[in-house]
Amino acid sequence: MSYTIEGATGIWEIVCGLEVHAQVISRSKLFSGAATDFGSAPNTQVSFVDAAFPGMLPVLNEECVAQAVRTGLGLNAQINLTSRFDRKNYFYADLPSGYQISQFAHPIVGRGEVEIELADGSTRQIGVTRLHLEQDAGKSLHDQDPARSFIDFNRCGVALMEIVSEPDIRTPEEAGAYLRKLRTVLRYLGTCDGNMDEGSMRADVNVSVRHAGEAFRTRCEVKNVNSIRFVMLAIEAEARRQVEVWESGGEVVQETRLFDPARQATRSMRSKEDAHDYRYFPDPDLLPLVLDQGWVEGLRAGLPELPDAKRARFVRDYKLPAYDAGVLVAEQSTADFFETVARGRDARLAANWITGDFFAALNRTGRTIETSPVPAGDLGALLDLLGDGTINGRIAKEVFEAMVETGAAPGEIVERRGLRQVTDTGAIDAAVDAVLAANPDKLAEYRGGKDKLFGFFVGQVMKAMEGKGNPGLVNEALRGRLAS
Repeated sequence: MSYTIEGATGIWEIVCGLEVHAQVISRSKLFSGAATDFGSAPNTQVSFVDAAFPGMLPVLNEECVAQAVRTGLGLNAQINLTSRFDRKNYFYADLPSGYQISQFAHPIVGRGEVEIELADGSTRQIGVTRLHLEQDAGKSLHDQDPARSFIDFNRCGVALMEIVSEPDIRTPEEAGAYLRKLRTVLRYLGTCDGNMDEGSMRADVNVSVRHAGEAFRTRCEVKNVNSIRFVMLAIEAEARRQVEVWESGGEVVQETRLFDPARQATRSMRSKEDAHDYRYFPDPDLLPLVLDQGWVEGLRAGLPELPDAKRARFVRDYKLPAYDAGVLVAEQSTADFFETVARGRDARLAANWITGDFFAALNRTGRTIETSPVPAGDLGALLDLLGDGTINGRIAKEVFEAMVETGAAPGEIVERRGLRQVTDTGAIDAAVDAVLAANPDKLAEYRGGKDKLFGFFVGQVMKAMEGKGNPGLVNEALRGRLAS
């Protein structure tokens, strides 16, 4: 789906690249043994290294390196066996050392790609320029006191993976699809939880505009956007602002901006620094990082089945439509739930129940799959009762709602409430005769040519049998009576 902006000088297109900061899942920080638990009291997870006490030396966390390599492998990216840590120098209150240890010239992961799926069913490849490891800064708190700011150093030194895309994104929709896909891959790998509301994944959005066929124009960076929806809105707002600047005869200035969700507009934060402004140089306290190819291959062998491969398998083995398969693999827990329900059963029926009634119930109750009152085994048992004719489709929905409310097993609910489907042809014939006798006018109209009244009779018979009649047998009995 194309997205363009029509201006007085013609049609403009968006050029966008994303820098995603993903917090590494590890029990300790990148260069210290301090904990990384989210939500702890301020300044309770800070080591002397994090606080930049004189004489403290960084010690590289091997698990953080492994997590970065796993992520690179999951992005089909080049793993650089030799990389290096540099000092990125800048001064801010939440950076006690006055520099950030990062990777500039020699990142641990090189070029890769992410395949995105769009609403119209098409796919696109978004290039990944690099992934590098770096330590996070602390957090400045400006709303705790009317006259002072406070600093929480808990986040200081936490390992981040900065994943930089190529400027391949052309629409807000593509940006949203890229972020959703990237978050899914990270969660499957177990390298980042992707919780944007907690700040463990956030994006810097680089936006420029141009007329088709032009070289790239000046870009601006919208900093620290913390939701996929806001990223999409920020791209649109910034692109429109830049079009207005260019068409008014001005020039877009390279700068860092912030997105204001309330106004749905960006505002200037500071002039954009270039690499030389940070005075990068190799960190003298850290040797170059040299990886063994065998160790990398060991990590590759331990990777889980990733979303693209799982989706292809669901389409191939379970005969699911590509769209349904994509919905089911978006979260690993959903994919696992589906496979448990579908095993040995009608996979299309299982997918329909999960993406329909089951998802609706989770949304209505504010639950997740992990906290669902209906486990996969019980949903599968409900489909078994439906498949063997114990209950019909209408009763199955009633039983499911009772499962959601009570957490009881479907068989127990069916027996306790007397919901077994009626297959006794004598009982069905009696119900049919009673309905026809009670509606002589409708019967006369039907026999006079109003065939659509057949549905009316089916509904009346099912109502008389409290929804328990076997639909196939009810239809058969009605056709026989109406034809006589």
